[in-house]
Amino acid sequence: MTEIFVYVTAGNEAEALRIGRAIVEERLAACANVIPGMRSLYWWEGRIQEAAETVLILKSRAALLDALARRIQELHSYELPCVVALPIAGGNPAYLDWIRAECAPR
Repeated sequence: MTEIFVYVTAGNEAEALRIGRAIVEERLAACANVIPGMRSLYWWEGRIQEAAETVLILKSRAALLDALARRIQELHSYELPCVVALPIAGGNPAYLDWIRAECAPR
């Protein structure tokens, strides 16, 4: 499979929506899901931090991952944004075809 889920965290819902909209408009992803209300615990600058965040899940193609990650870095307010890709092992063939079609150059 060449399709991927890209997991991104953002500081708030507005930022996740702004990034998601730009990525979809630029056809770097076929779809963006914004899930507000996450609490994160993580190490940063030598101590454990706790923060409210919003999850952004993007559906895309593996071939676009480098460009997608670069664009998120440009749009994101974090110094070190979480951008991780997971391969899609399978699913509804028609849906996977749709992802490929929507991420194709126009």
